[in-house]
Amino acid sequence: MNHRLLLTTFGAAALLAQPAAGKNRTAGTPAPRQGERPNILLFLVDDMGWQDTSEPFWKDTTPLNRTYRTPNMERMARRAVKFTDAYAASVSSPSRVSLLTGMNPAAHRVTNWTLRKDEGPDPENPVLEWPAWSVNGIAAQPGVPGTTCATPLPELLRRAGYRTSLVGKAHFGALGTPAADPLTLGFDVNIAGHAAGSPASYLGEKNFGNIPGWEEQPLNAIPDLEAYWGEDIFATEALTREAKKQIDTALMLDRPFFLYMSHYAVHVPFDRDMRYYPAYIERGLDPTEAAYAALVEGMDKSLGDLRDYLRAKGIDRNTVVIFLSDNGGLAAWGRSGRPGTQNRPLRSGKGSPLEGGIRVPMMVEWPTVADAHTHCTVPVAIYDLFPTLLEIAGTEKVRTVQRIDGQSLVPLIGGDAAIRRKRPLVWHFPNMWDAAGDGIGPYSAIRQGDWKLIYYYDTGRTMLFNLREDIFEKIDHGANPTQDKRRERMAKKLTDELKRMDAQVPRVKTTGRWCRWPDGSPYRVPRREKSGKGDGIHF
Repeated sequence: MNHRLLLTTFGAAALLAQPAAGKNRTAGTPAPRQGERPNILLFLVDDMGWQDTSEPFWKDTTPLNRTYRTPNMERMARRAVKFTDAYAASVSSPSRVSLLTGMNPAAHRVTNWTLRKDEGPDPENPVLEWPAWSVNGIAAQPGVPGTTCATPLPELLRRAGYRTSLVGKAHFGALGTPAADPLTLGFDVNIAGHAAGSPASYLGEKNFGNIPGWEEQPLNAIPDLEAYWGEDIFATEALTREAKKQIDTALMLDRPFFLYMSHYAVHVPFDRDMRYYPAYIERGLDPTEAAYAALVEGMDKSLGDLRDYLRAKGIDRNTVVIFLSDNGGLAAWGRSGRPGTQNRPLRSGKGSPLEGGIRVPMMVEWPTVADAHTHCTVPVAIYDLFPTLLEIAGTEKVRTVQRIDGQSLVPLIGGDAAIRRKRPLVWHFPNMWDAAGDGIGPYSAIRQGDWKLIYYYDTGRTMLFNLREDIFEKIDHGANPTQDKRRERMAKKLTDELKRMDAQVPRVKTTGRWCRWPDGSPYRVPRREKSGKGDGIHF
């Protein structure tokens, strides 16, 4: 099996990210040994909705919670801080790039999912022209067209002495660009991560979509799992076994580790994991619902297996485990005409700025620090994990090419409920989500306290919701005259944040004019782009 070990030195961007004195490894300094710094297991799930678990992430247990069986999430919740108001971007690549850079998608401009070089997935629109967003994803070195240059999290952790491994989905950069190979971003090892964001097959007996003898495999075939081809094994299980090997190697080397366990589950296709599928059919779920629930339960088994493995190796007390999803759950329909996946009581799903598209399950287990079995209601975002993990690793004071938008969650993990965000949460999607003919976007949104405002660039419509009173987002205060001042204040704050991050907006084809900001003011092209320097390389 090709584990694709990184054998070369890091590129030019690493030279732009020199560590601050006393906070990171320098040349000639011995690497930290196992136990001197916490290990980090980042367990990321793909397309898992906020309620796709038997562990509630709300004040009430919902019908969806009772649909799924996730005993290992329940077990982890007893020892972790559960973030009930955690958010990601509404689609995959923006979230994953935010995690690796600490940047809001408005700033890093990987605002939609990536795959093909120099091509975005946005459908042709009769009214709008899409901005020149970073269609090729992230890059750790400057000068790569169509990318955003940033100092990535794995490289900073590696420079701090961590052994960095990715197991599973990557989806950081387009085919034929550097970040299609995660080794360019500071991972010592990459197993199964490439440019594609979905698997061709979860089934070992179908070789995970690979065709033996073919030199160039199908686009979405999962790489690096040849040892399991032809076996009766699900991809989730195979990746879990590979993750255990990475833990063993770090222990053998006596090094702290950063293990980025990034499952393809629970993304489509909904292949049937026969370990769990029959039980859901017996409970009356239709085939699509049962296949999805089985994907969820298989993911949960992986979480339990890895946490048990940490305990068996005697390192569970010195390992931080973070669990979350990369966006809201997919809203899709089964063959019976019933929802195969849904997010109720939340509205909408993946691709949408409504809560069903952006609110995600999240937990942090840090045995020696976390205020265990507590619920944190402070709104947090996926880009907060960048400064959080650096602080956990004791290497937070570093220089990066990019400006960091995230805020460390370490005080919240330790039980400081009084902490407040320095900046509001902002979402920005100057694109169109049309994977299932949904036609969602383009939009920007902001959450301040209990209130959330959404602005749509194509129609100029503003929606305003009070999430504490109405998590269902049924009551739109956008046209309510009693909320005019609040709406104006939030639209102005959203506009200020977008300008700060040099966000892009679509352009109207018939006039050639850019869409207006949420507060109604005209968009002006940033000076660096007017001068011809806007090549997607930022900061």
